[in-house]
Amino acid sequence: MTRPKGIIFDLDGTLYLSDQLIPGARETIEWLRQRAYPIVFVSNKPLESRADYAAKLTRLDVPTRADEVINSSLVLVRYLSREMPGATVFAVGEPPLLEELAAAHFVLSEDPNEIMVVIASFDRTFDYRKLNIAFQALRNGARFFATNADATCPVAGGEIPDAGAVIGALEGCSKRKVELVVGKPSPLIVEVALEQLGRPASECLMVGDRLETDIVMGQRAGMATALVLSGVTRREDLAHTSVCPDYVLESVAELPRLFEGDKTAREM
Repeated sequence: MTRPKGIIFDLDGTLYLSDQLIPGARETIEWLRQRAYPIVFVSNKPLESRADYAAKLTRLDVPTRADEVINSSLVLVRYLSREMPGATVFAVGEPPLLEELAAAHFVLSEDPNEIMVVIASFDRTFDYRKLNIAFQALRNGARFFATNADATCPVAGGEIPDAGAVIGALEGCSKRKVELVVGKPSPLIVEVALEQLGRPASECLMVGDRLETDIVMGQRAGMATALVLSGVTRREDLAHTSVCPDYVLESVAELPRLFEGDKTAREM
């Protein structure tokens, strides 16, 4: 392959599953850094801050700075700060997302009469109370945004429901469709990643485990794409999709061999 000048890595299912590093991930990142490849890590999950994700990678023996990580909550806050600064919001989400919104001077409210924006997100504490607050606010005309639309999140041993389940619940009862999703495959998150890398999309490679987010995002932006089979996508899934990555790898452990021209990494 033509060697990229910047690489965007997904996290869950690509570099780790839960708290287990994918075998070979540390060695691959080390190999790339030794050769001065610009790298950025991108996650749709708003369950932790960028500093938390960097700390996790570092704990897993992949030393990482917070400014090398981009997550959907960062992109959402940047968008809202530009388009609706200081808005009153209700986020169906967990504390890290709420804290990031508050730090950016958004007003957090549970009063449907005050709420200007409802945010659907990955929330393992989602319950009927939150559903009803969001439902009432949407009926009152609040805007409807989401951090990401992933149906599930890969974890060690399988998958768990993600933000797509929250979006589905809110759309189902309110009869409203989500207006904006800022996470992958949105161009908003691509813009932030490319800004961090300092490279145009045409010079970058997207590496991820999910066809409908990672690979679609890379293709829409004009990047080369590499699908890894260590997360939610199985090789047999490729026979039933119109999304065709440029390369299919068993895991990120094969990436150095791909860059060196090893044909055992299959080109699509």
